[in-house]
Amino acid sequence: MARSRVDWDNYFMAIAMQVATRSTCDRKHVGAVVVREKMILATGYNGSLRGLEHCDDVGHLMQDGHCVRTVHAEANAIVQAARNGVQTEGGSIYVTASPCFACFKLIANAGITRIVFGEFYRDERIFSFSGQLQIQLVHLPPPTQAAPPSSPERAP
Repeated sequence: MARSRVDWDNYFMAIAMQVATRSTCDRKHVGAVVVREKMILATGYNGSLRGLEHCDDVGHLMQDGHCVRTVHAEANAIVQAARNGVQTEGGSIYVTASPCFACFKLIANAGITRIVFGEFYRDERIFSFSGQLQIQLVHLPPPTQAAPPSSPERAP
């Protein structure tokens, strides 16, 4: 009897969820995994600037209702790839929450062509811009979560 295996999207999203457990801002735990050709290139989670104190330890630095002490998971994953000389062109990024517009722009300029996200988080502009840029958006929600507005493609 053949053993069933998890598909690649769910495999990498599960890893992103584990990466999110390293987040150092208790307002939101987000994890990201950059992948190309079924290989992990980089990971990132939301946390403070390298060498500075964490929200979990010293509190939040709030601006317009957002904690700005942290660097977002997607940005940290892209930075990790850059610091290690890893090319992200043509890759995918798995993120536990859809990217904010600033992170979406970083993802686009990093040459990442596919974004797989768990929960929808705030910014609907990613839907129209992804179409213009031919970046594939795939919503891979947790089992009990509804589709986001202007629903993108759903993973099988």
